[in-house]
Amino acid sequence: MAKINKLLVANRGEIALRIMRSAKELGIRTVAVYSEADRLSPHVKFADEAVCLGPPPSSQSYLLGDKIIEVCKDLNVDAIHPGYGFLSENADFSKKVTDAGLIFVGPSPHAIEVMGSKLAAKQAVSQYDIPLVPGTEEAISDIEAAKKKAAEIGYPILIKASAGGGGKGMRIVESEAEFEEQMQRAVSEAKSAFGDGAVFIEKFITSPRHIEIQILGDQQGNTVYLFERECSIQRRHQKVIEEAPSAVVSPEMRKAMGEAAVGVAKACNYYGAGTVEFIVDDKLNFYFLEMNTRLQVEHPVTEMITGKDLVKEQIWVAEGKALSFFQEDLKINGHSLEVRVYAEDPRTNFLPDIGRLITYRRPQGPGIRVDDGFEEGMDIPIYYDPMIAKLITHAETREDAINRMLRAIDDYEITGIQTTLDFCRFALKHEAFTSGNFDTKFVEKYFKPEVLDQSLSKEEEELLAVLAVEFFHSQKGKKTGSVSAAAPTTSGAWRNRLK
Repeated sequence: MAKINKLLVANRGEIALRIMRSAKELGIRTVAVYSEADRLSPHVKFADEAVCLGPPPSSQSYLLGDKIIEVCKDLNVDAIHPGYGFLSENADFSKKVTDAGLIFVGPSPHAIEVMGSKLAAKQAVSQYDIPLVPGTEEAISDIEAAKKKAAEIGYPILIKASAGGGGKGMRIVESEAEFEEQMQRAVSEAKSAFGDGAVFIEKFITSPRHIEIQILGDQQGNTVYLFERECSIQRRHQKVIEEAPSAVVSPEMRKAMGEAAVGVAKACNYYGAGTVEFIVDDKLNFYFLEMNTRLQVEHPVTEMITGKDLVKEQIWVAEGKALSFFQEDLKINGHSLEVRVYAEDPRTNFLPDIGRLITYRRPQGPGIRVDDGFEEGMDIPIYYDPMIAKLITHAETREDAINRMLRAIDDYEITGIQTTLDFCRFALKHEAFTSGNFDTKFVEKYFKPEVLDQSLSKEEEELLAVLAVEFFHSQKGKKTGSVSAAAPTTSGAWRNRLK
């Protein structure tokens, strides 16, 4: 059984810092790697040692697998934790790490490779009793054969890149008339984004929910599921709000989904932390979508309801230890929500809004957790994902967790850039969300930028008019050498009234 004494975190920002904190609690020394853009980042300061990899672009820094391994050799590092993104689901990098005599804190290269291809994943799990969306079992390129298959499945259908992710290489086809054009576009987009033009066809679930199961396995073959996360509030096929447990999953459905997720893990001899994603239709039928062979961005909500530190569990599994608990030991404790605080402007279709964090003050109080990688005064780099932080709340009930989140959002002070906090406040207050009756089309159905601009009542408009007049007179008085004492008083009253 191996012992990890020094761990290099091959990542940046909030996830690098989050991993290092758990490692430190285990008495493990940490090494940070960083790009020139991240020289002043908190994860660099927190680590015991830090090494600059190169210029800001990922291709010249965080994606330099060979250089990262060389750093490990130079600093006598025992293991590498990849976090998420970058090299975390790169089977070649995982193999190079183990070939270099280092421990990869994650699954085997085989598991990463199998689950990295949606087609290979579907084929691997087909021997288990796992519901699959009707569709092709292998890549298809013949347009006429593909048309015939689409007709058999029934429109609407979805053309998906086998190596895809993040909505790239994905096309919805409503009828046979548009099939050929959309397939050509999907193949072209897949080649451009992933270097692999393989696509497959499956039935398009028109109003799906996105629900995923957290699993954890050891190298002795034991696997458990740590319940579900609801991830249906998305923009551009990427999650913005997550919660655990889901408002619509019954104990029976939870058990069925959990056991299916364990079956997916066993299909590739999976060990470590992983997530099995399902789409769920309006009748609550669930279908296997894909497996993410790494720690998920939204893992904190699972930690909050289970009391398990998933990073520590990953490290223990990587050291060869067996899981210290069984399925029956796991219980759901309360409810947890996470909102992703992106440097994006919801008023301009969530476009990134880079700049400097002029003000940055985190919310505090019981049941509130902030995972971030920035400090006040720092610049948001243009080179990486625009997520600033993850704001997480935990409470006894879903309603209490929502109310706590709304309070935390109001307490979060960020100036200098636009963020998604206003959108998250809107979503959490919306009847569709509070009732639990929502799907992945929430933004499309309910959100328009103007809902974020609060309208004033008639009384507030009148107060504002009075303030404007008095401000005008105060400025006029300054020009003639006199000072109006009324303006500041009314201004204060106005501000208090708006509060």
